[in-house]
Amino acid sequence: MVINTIDAVMLRKMFLAGAKSIESQKEYINELNVFPVPDGDTGTNMTLTIMSAAREVSQMENPTMEGLSKAISGGSLRGARGNSGVILSQLLRGFCKEIKEYQKLDTLALSAAFQKAVETAYKAVMKPKEGTILTVARGGAEKAASLASETKDLVYFCGEIIKHMEEVLAYTPELLPVLKEAGVVDSGGQGLLEIVKGAYDALLGKEVDFDQVVQSNKALQGGHVSENVVNRENIDTANIKFGYCTEFIIMLEKKYNENTDYEFKSYLESIGDSLVVVSDDDIVKVHVHTNDPGLAIQKALTYGSLSRMKIDNMREEHHERLIKDAENLARKQAEEKKSKEPEKVKEKAKKEVGFISVSIGKGINEIFKGLGVDYIIAGGQTMNPSTEDLLNAIEEVNAETIFILPNNSNIILAANQAKELTQDKNIIVIPTKTVPQGITAIINYVHDKTAEENAERMTAEMKKVKSGQVTYAVRDTNMDGKEIKQGDIMGLDEKTILSVGSDIGETTFGLVCGLTDEDSELISLYYGEEIAEDAAEALAERIREKFPEAEVEVHFGGQPIYYYVLSVE
Repeated sequence: MVINTIDAVMLRKMFLAGAKSIESQKEYINELNVFPVPDGDTGTNMTLTIMSAAREVSQMENPTMEGLSKAISGGSLRGARGNSGVILSQLLRGFCKEIKEYQKLDTLALSAAFQKAVETAYKAVMKPKEGTILTVARGGAEKAASLASETKDLVYFCGEIIKHMEEVLAYTPELLPVLKEAGVVDSGGQGLLEIVKGAYDALLGKEVDFDQVVQSNKALQGGHVSENVVNRENIDTANIKFGYCTEFIIMLEKKYNENTDYEFKSYLESIGDSLVVVSDDDIVKVHVHTNDPGLAIQKALTYGSLSRMKIDNMREEHHERLIKDAENLARKQAEEKKSKEPEKVKEKAKKEVGFISVSIGKGINEIFKGLGVDYIIAGGQTMNPSTEDLLNAIEEVNAETIFILPNNSNIILAANQAKELTQDKNIIVIPTKTVPQGITAIINYVHDKTAEENAERMTAEMKKVKSGQVTYAVRDTNMDGKEIKQGDIMGLDEKTILSVGSDIGETTFGLVCGLTDEDSELISLYYGEEIAEDAAEALAERIREKFPEAEVEVHFGGQPIYYYVLSVE
């Protein structure tokens, strides 16, 4: 079989096949996580990222290269989750920037697209590490460059690239000692290879049943729930001024600059309220409450085609809820009347500063709310929020400057991506890697200082916090000289495993001892949903006896999976 060019119809098949391929292998990719903790979610994050784009691609009946590029780039950008997902979205974005002007792709065009993909992804990461998905992607691009002028046969061309990427992936443990010690290859690189292999299968004629992938992906997403400060189900819509909640995405086909953006926003403000317009190179996401959605849609169509259109009659929804459960609604209104009045006042007046925080449990949610966080995103270890989740949170917080606390190293890139996509608010991402760092950061916010001064202060103070977590091992491994069996209890700091045992209390005590020194002044324990309060208090008393000079605090965290989250300052 010899194939010299790929058109838009074939590229669509290849992309969907790549999505199906990684979806089928996501659990295997998850298991490649270096630490044997129950949150190795690289495969899940990459699958959700590419599926966000695949849903749009699957709906295109007569695809063009430009249309595919917009759907793949925009969809993956909004759906990106975790570091691996964000890097994947940047690889796809760079690839699409290069191919969108072509009618058909040959070896030279694909080589240029691979190179652009790698350049874009490397630029998105502040400190790129070799031995990761970036290394595997660069290996593929380099092989493509060496073959592009030697052959026109895409079957041979792509087959050789995959072989070389497999070799690079196999070498990743030599580039990252932590991979070698764990006896695994890089999970992100494995995920990228699965996507490319799936696309290659489609090039060879393999059929793709995308419906299966969509259903599986819906089930995957079902586990992700955001706890929002503003929930439209709880808003009294009986007397609202504008009755239709209108949302859509514009796939830009005409020039859209700052002047155009200002003109569009001004028009929407003249016909409605609750306006949010977020624009990127190729897309504009719109949310507006209006009495005439058609006017908003007609104006939007002057800039390009529309997707993900959603119009809800808020008055009708309100009446249906009354009819369906009048007694429950009356009770809810009575209970929430006092708490809702202040919220309405807040919504009318734009705040100077707002806060968004990712959180992992009911108790920790309440702690963040008590410290002034406006919007809580449930996420963290087992389900990283997407760029779109963060953009939705930004939409809901009515403030000129918004601080985002990711509280997880795997969410920082997505937060920064949301920042780049936001034009009408000043977004500051404090690079908190743990919940204790997030708590310390917001505690150190000072109202009479500028946003920039606060960002510097919060970042400096969070770095003084030593964080730890206690969980269980999901597989046998050997790390840092410690032999770990499946089911063992592990105490982790931000870099490695400090304590291992069979007892939660003993292992947690060992972790605290490993983090505490003579300069430590405060030890904070946040106990999870599986830990009884008296057990946490007993552990705290033991720690006080061991470190009498330090203050020991106990808080209900309510987090799943992690028995304890703790900090030492």
